[in-house]
Amino acid sequence: MEERINVLSPSFRANPYPRYAAMRTSSPVCQVDPGGMWAVSRWDDVLFVLKNPALFSSQGFKAALEPPWIGYNPLVHSMVALDPPAHTRLRGLVTRAFGGGATRRLAPKVERRAEELAGKLVGDVDFVEAFAIPLPAFVIGEILGLDSSLHVHFKRWADEIVAITPEPSSAEHAAQVRTTIAELSGYLRQVVAARRQAPADDTVSDLIHAEVDGHSLTEEEILDFLVMLLLAGLETTTHLLGSSMLFLATHPALWEKLRGDPALASPFVEEMLRYDGPAHALPRITTAEVTLAGMTIPPGSLVLVLLASANRDEHHYADPDRFDLDRAAQGSLPFGHGIHACIGALLARMEVRTALEVLTRRFRRVELGAGEIRYNRTILVRGPVALPLRFS
Repeated sequence: MEERINVLSPSFRANPYPRYAAMRTSSPVCQVDPGGMWAVSRWDDVLFVLKNPALFSSQGFKAALEPPWIGYNPLVHSMVALDPPAHTRLRGLVTRAFGGGATRRLAPKVERRAEELAGKLVGDVDFVEAFAIPLPAFVIGEILGLDSSLHVHFKRWADEIVAITPEPSSAEHAAQVRTTIAELSGYLRQVVAARRQAPADDTVSDLIHAEVDGHSLTEEEILDFLVMLLLAGLETTTHLLGSSMLFLATHPALWEKLRGDPALASPFVEEMLRYDGPAHALPRITTAEVTLAGMTIPPGSLVLVLLASANRDEHHYADPDRFDLDRAAQGSLPFGHGIHACIGALLARMEVRTALEVLTRRFRRVELGAGEIRYNRTILVRGPVALPLRFS
């Protein structure tokens, strides 16, 4: 491709899929801005990267999200940025919090909270602010045992940390992000201290008492874990809720189908994860020179694995730009693959499925409201941050 793509430009964020298609056709492995990262866009190549952590290290998270102007970012020191065997040992610690059993126990609470939030969707509302943020904030608060009065801050903390870029947009932006990390870290340190004094039946207490290879986790390891869980529990679900409702607001016939058959909520979520899922890219860093799709990538290069492009690869899916409820059984790569597959995938699916069942049961119709639809500006996840809708 002649023109180097900037994956953070507003036009790209609004609709990256035509650019992904062009990349797959003419430059399946190419450099993009900011910073000249190597983007990998085809299904087979994406899988190759994800299946070879020895060549493509998860330390790419640190390269992408801890530039020198940040200082310390707890997220990139967590399990998400580790390679085996350290990753393998730590991943088992959070299985209980996000596994099938925990998801089933939370489901009735999620439905009640979704009903409460749906009851306030009167007339024109910003769906992200009124529903897509509060629901997953409630869920992650329940899992971690965090004070409900802090829910309003969760998404701001998550947005600013995930939106870190190689260079800050301004001195004020840099100061704000550093302040956010200090604020979030300070709050979580207080939570850990409180659980040491009075343990509870929650993930924080589990981490305090957990052992890896006979050793307890350090204070910093616990903090890094909690930041990762907080961000993972919010970002994917909030954006998946927003993208789902935006799609349904512009496809009224599909809304009617879901109203008529609640069982369709599950295949809808699966196809939405493929068609316009929240996780668009994963960062990796090469540990040696590697040739991929005819391009030689030097060692130490930051690689951007484009999950969202792979999920629309015409060599893997027939008519990939068409939303098809019957396609759900084919599977996709909405939450990564292999050892780093998202631990919160079951939970996110349950939250969105439950939300759709509640909303289609309550409302006859949903339409676009007055106002601008705005998307986030991050490298890794994508979704609307302002979504005016009208419910009736």
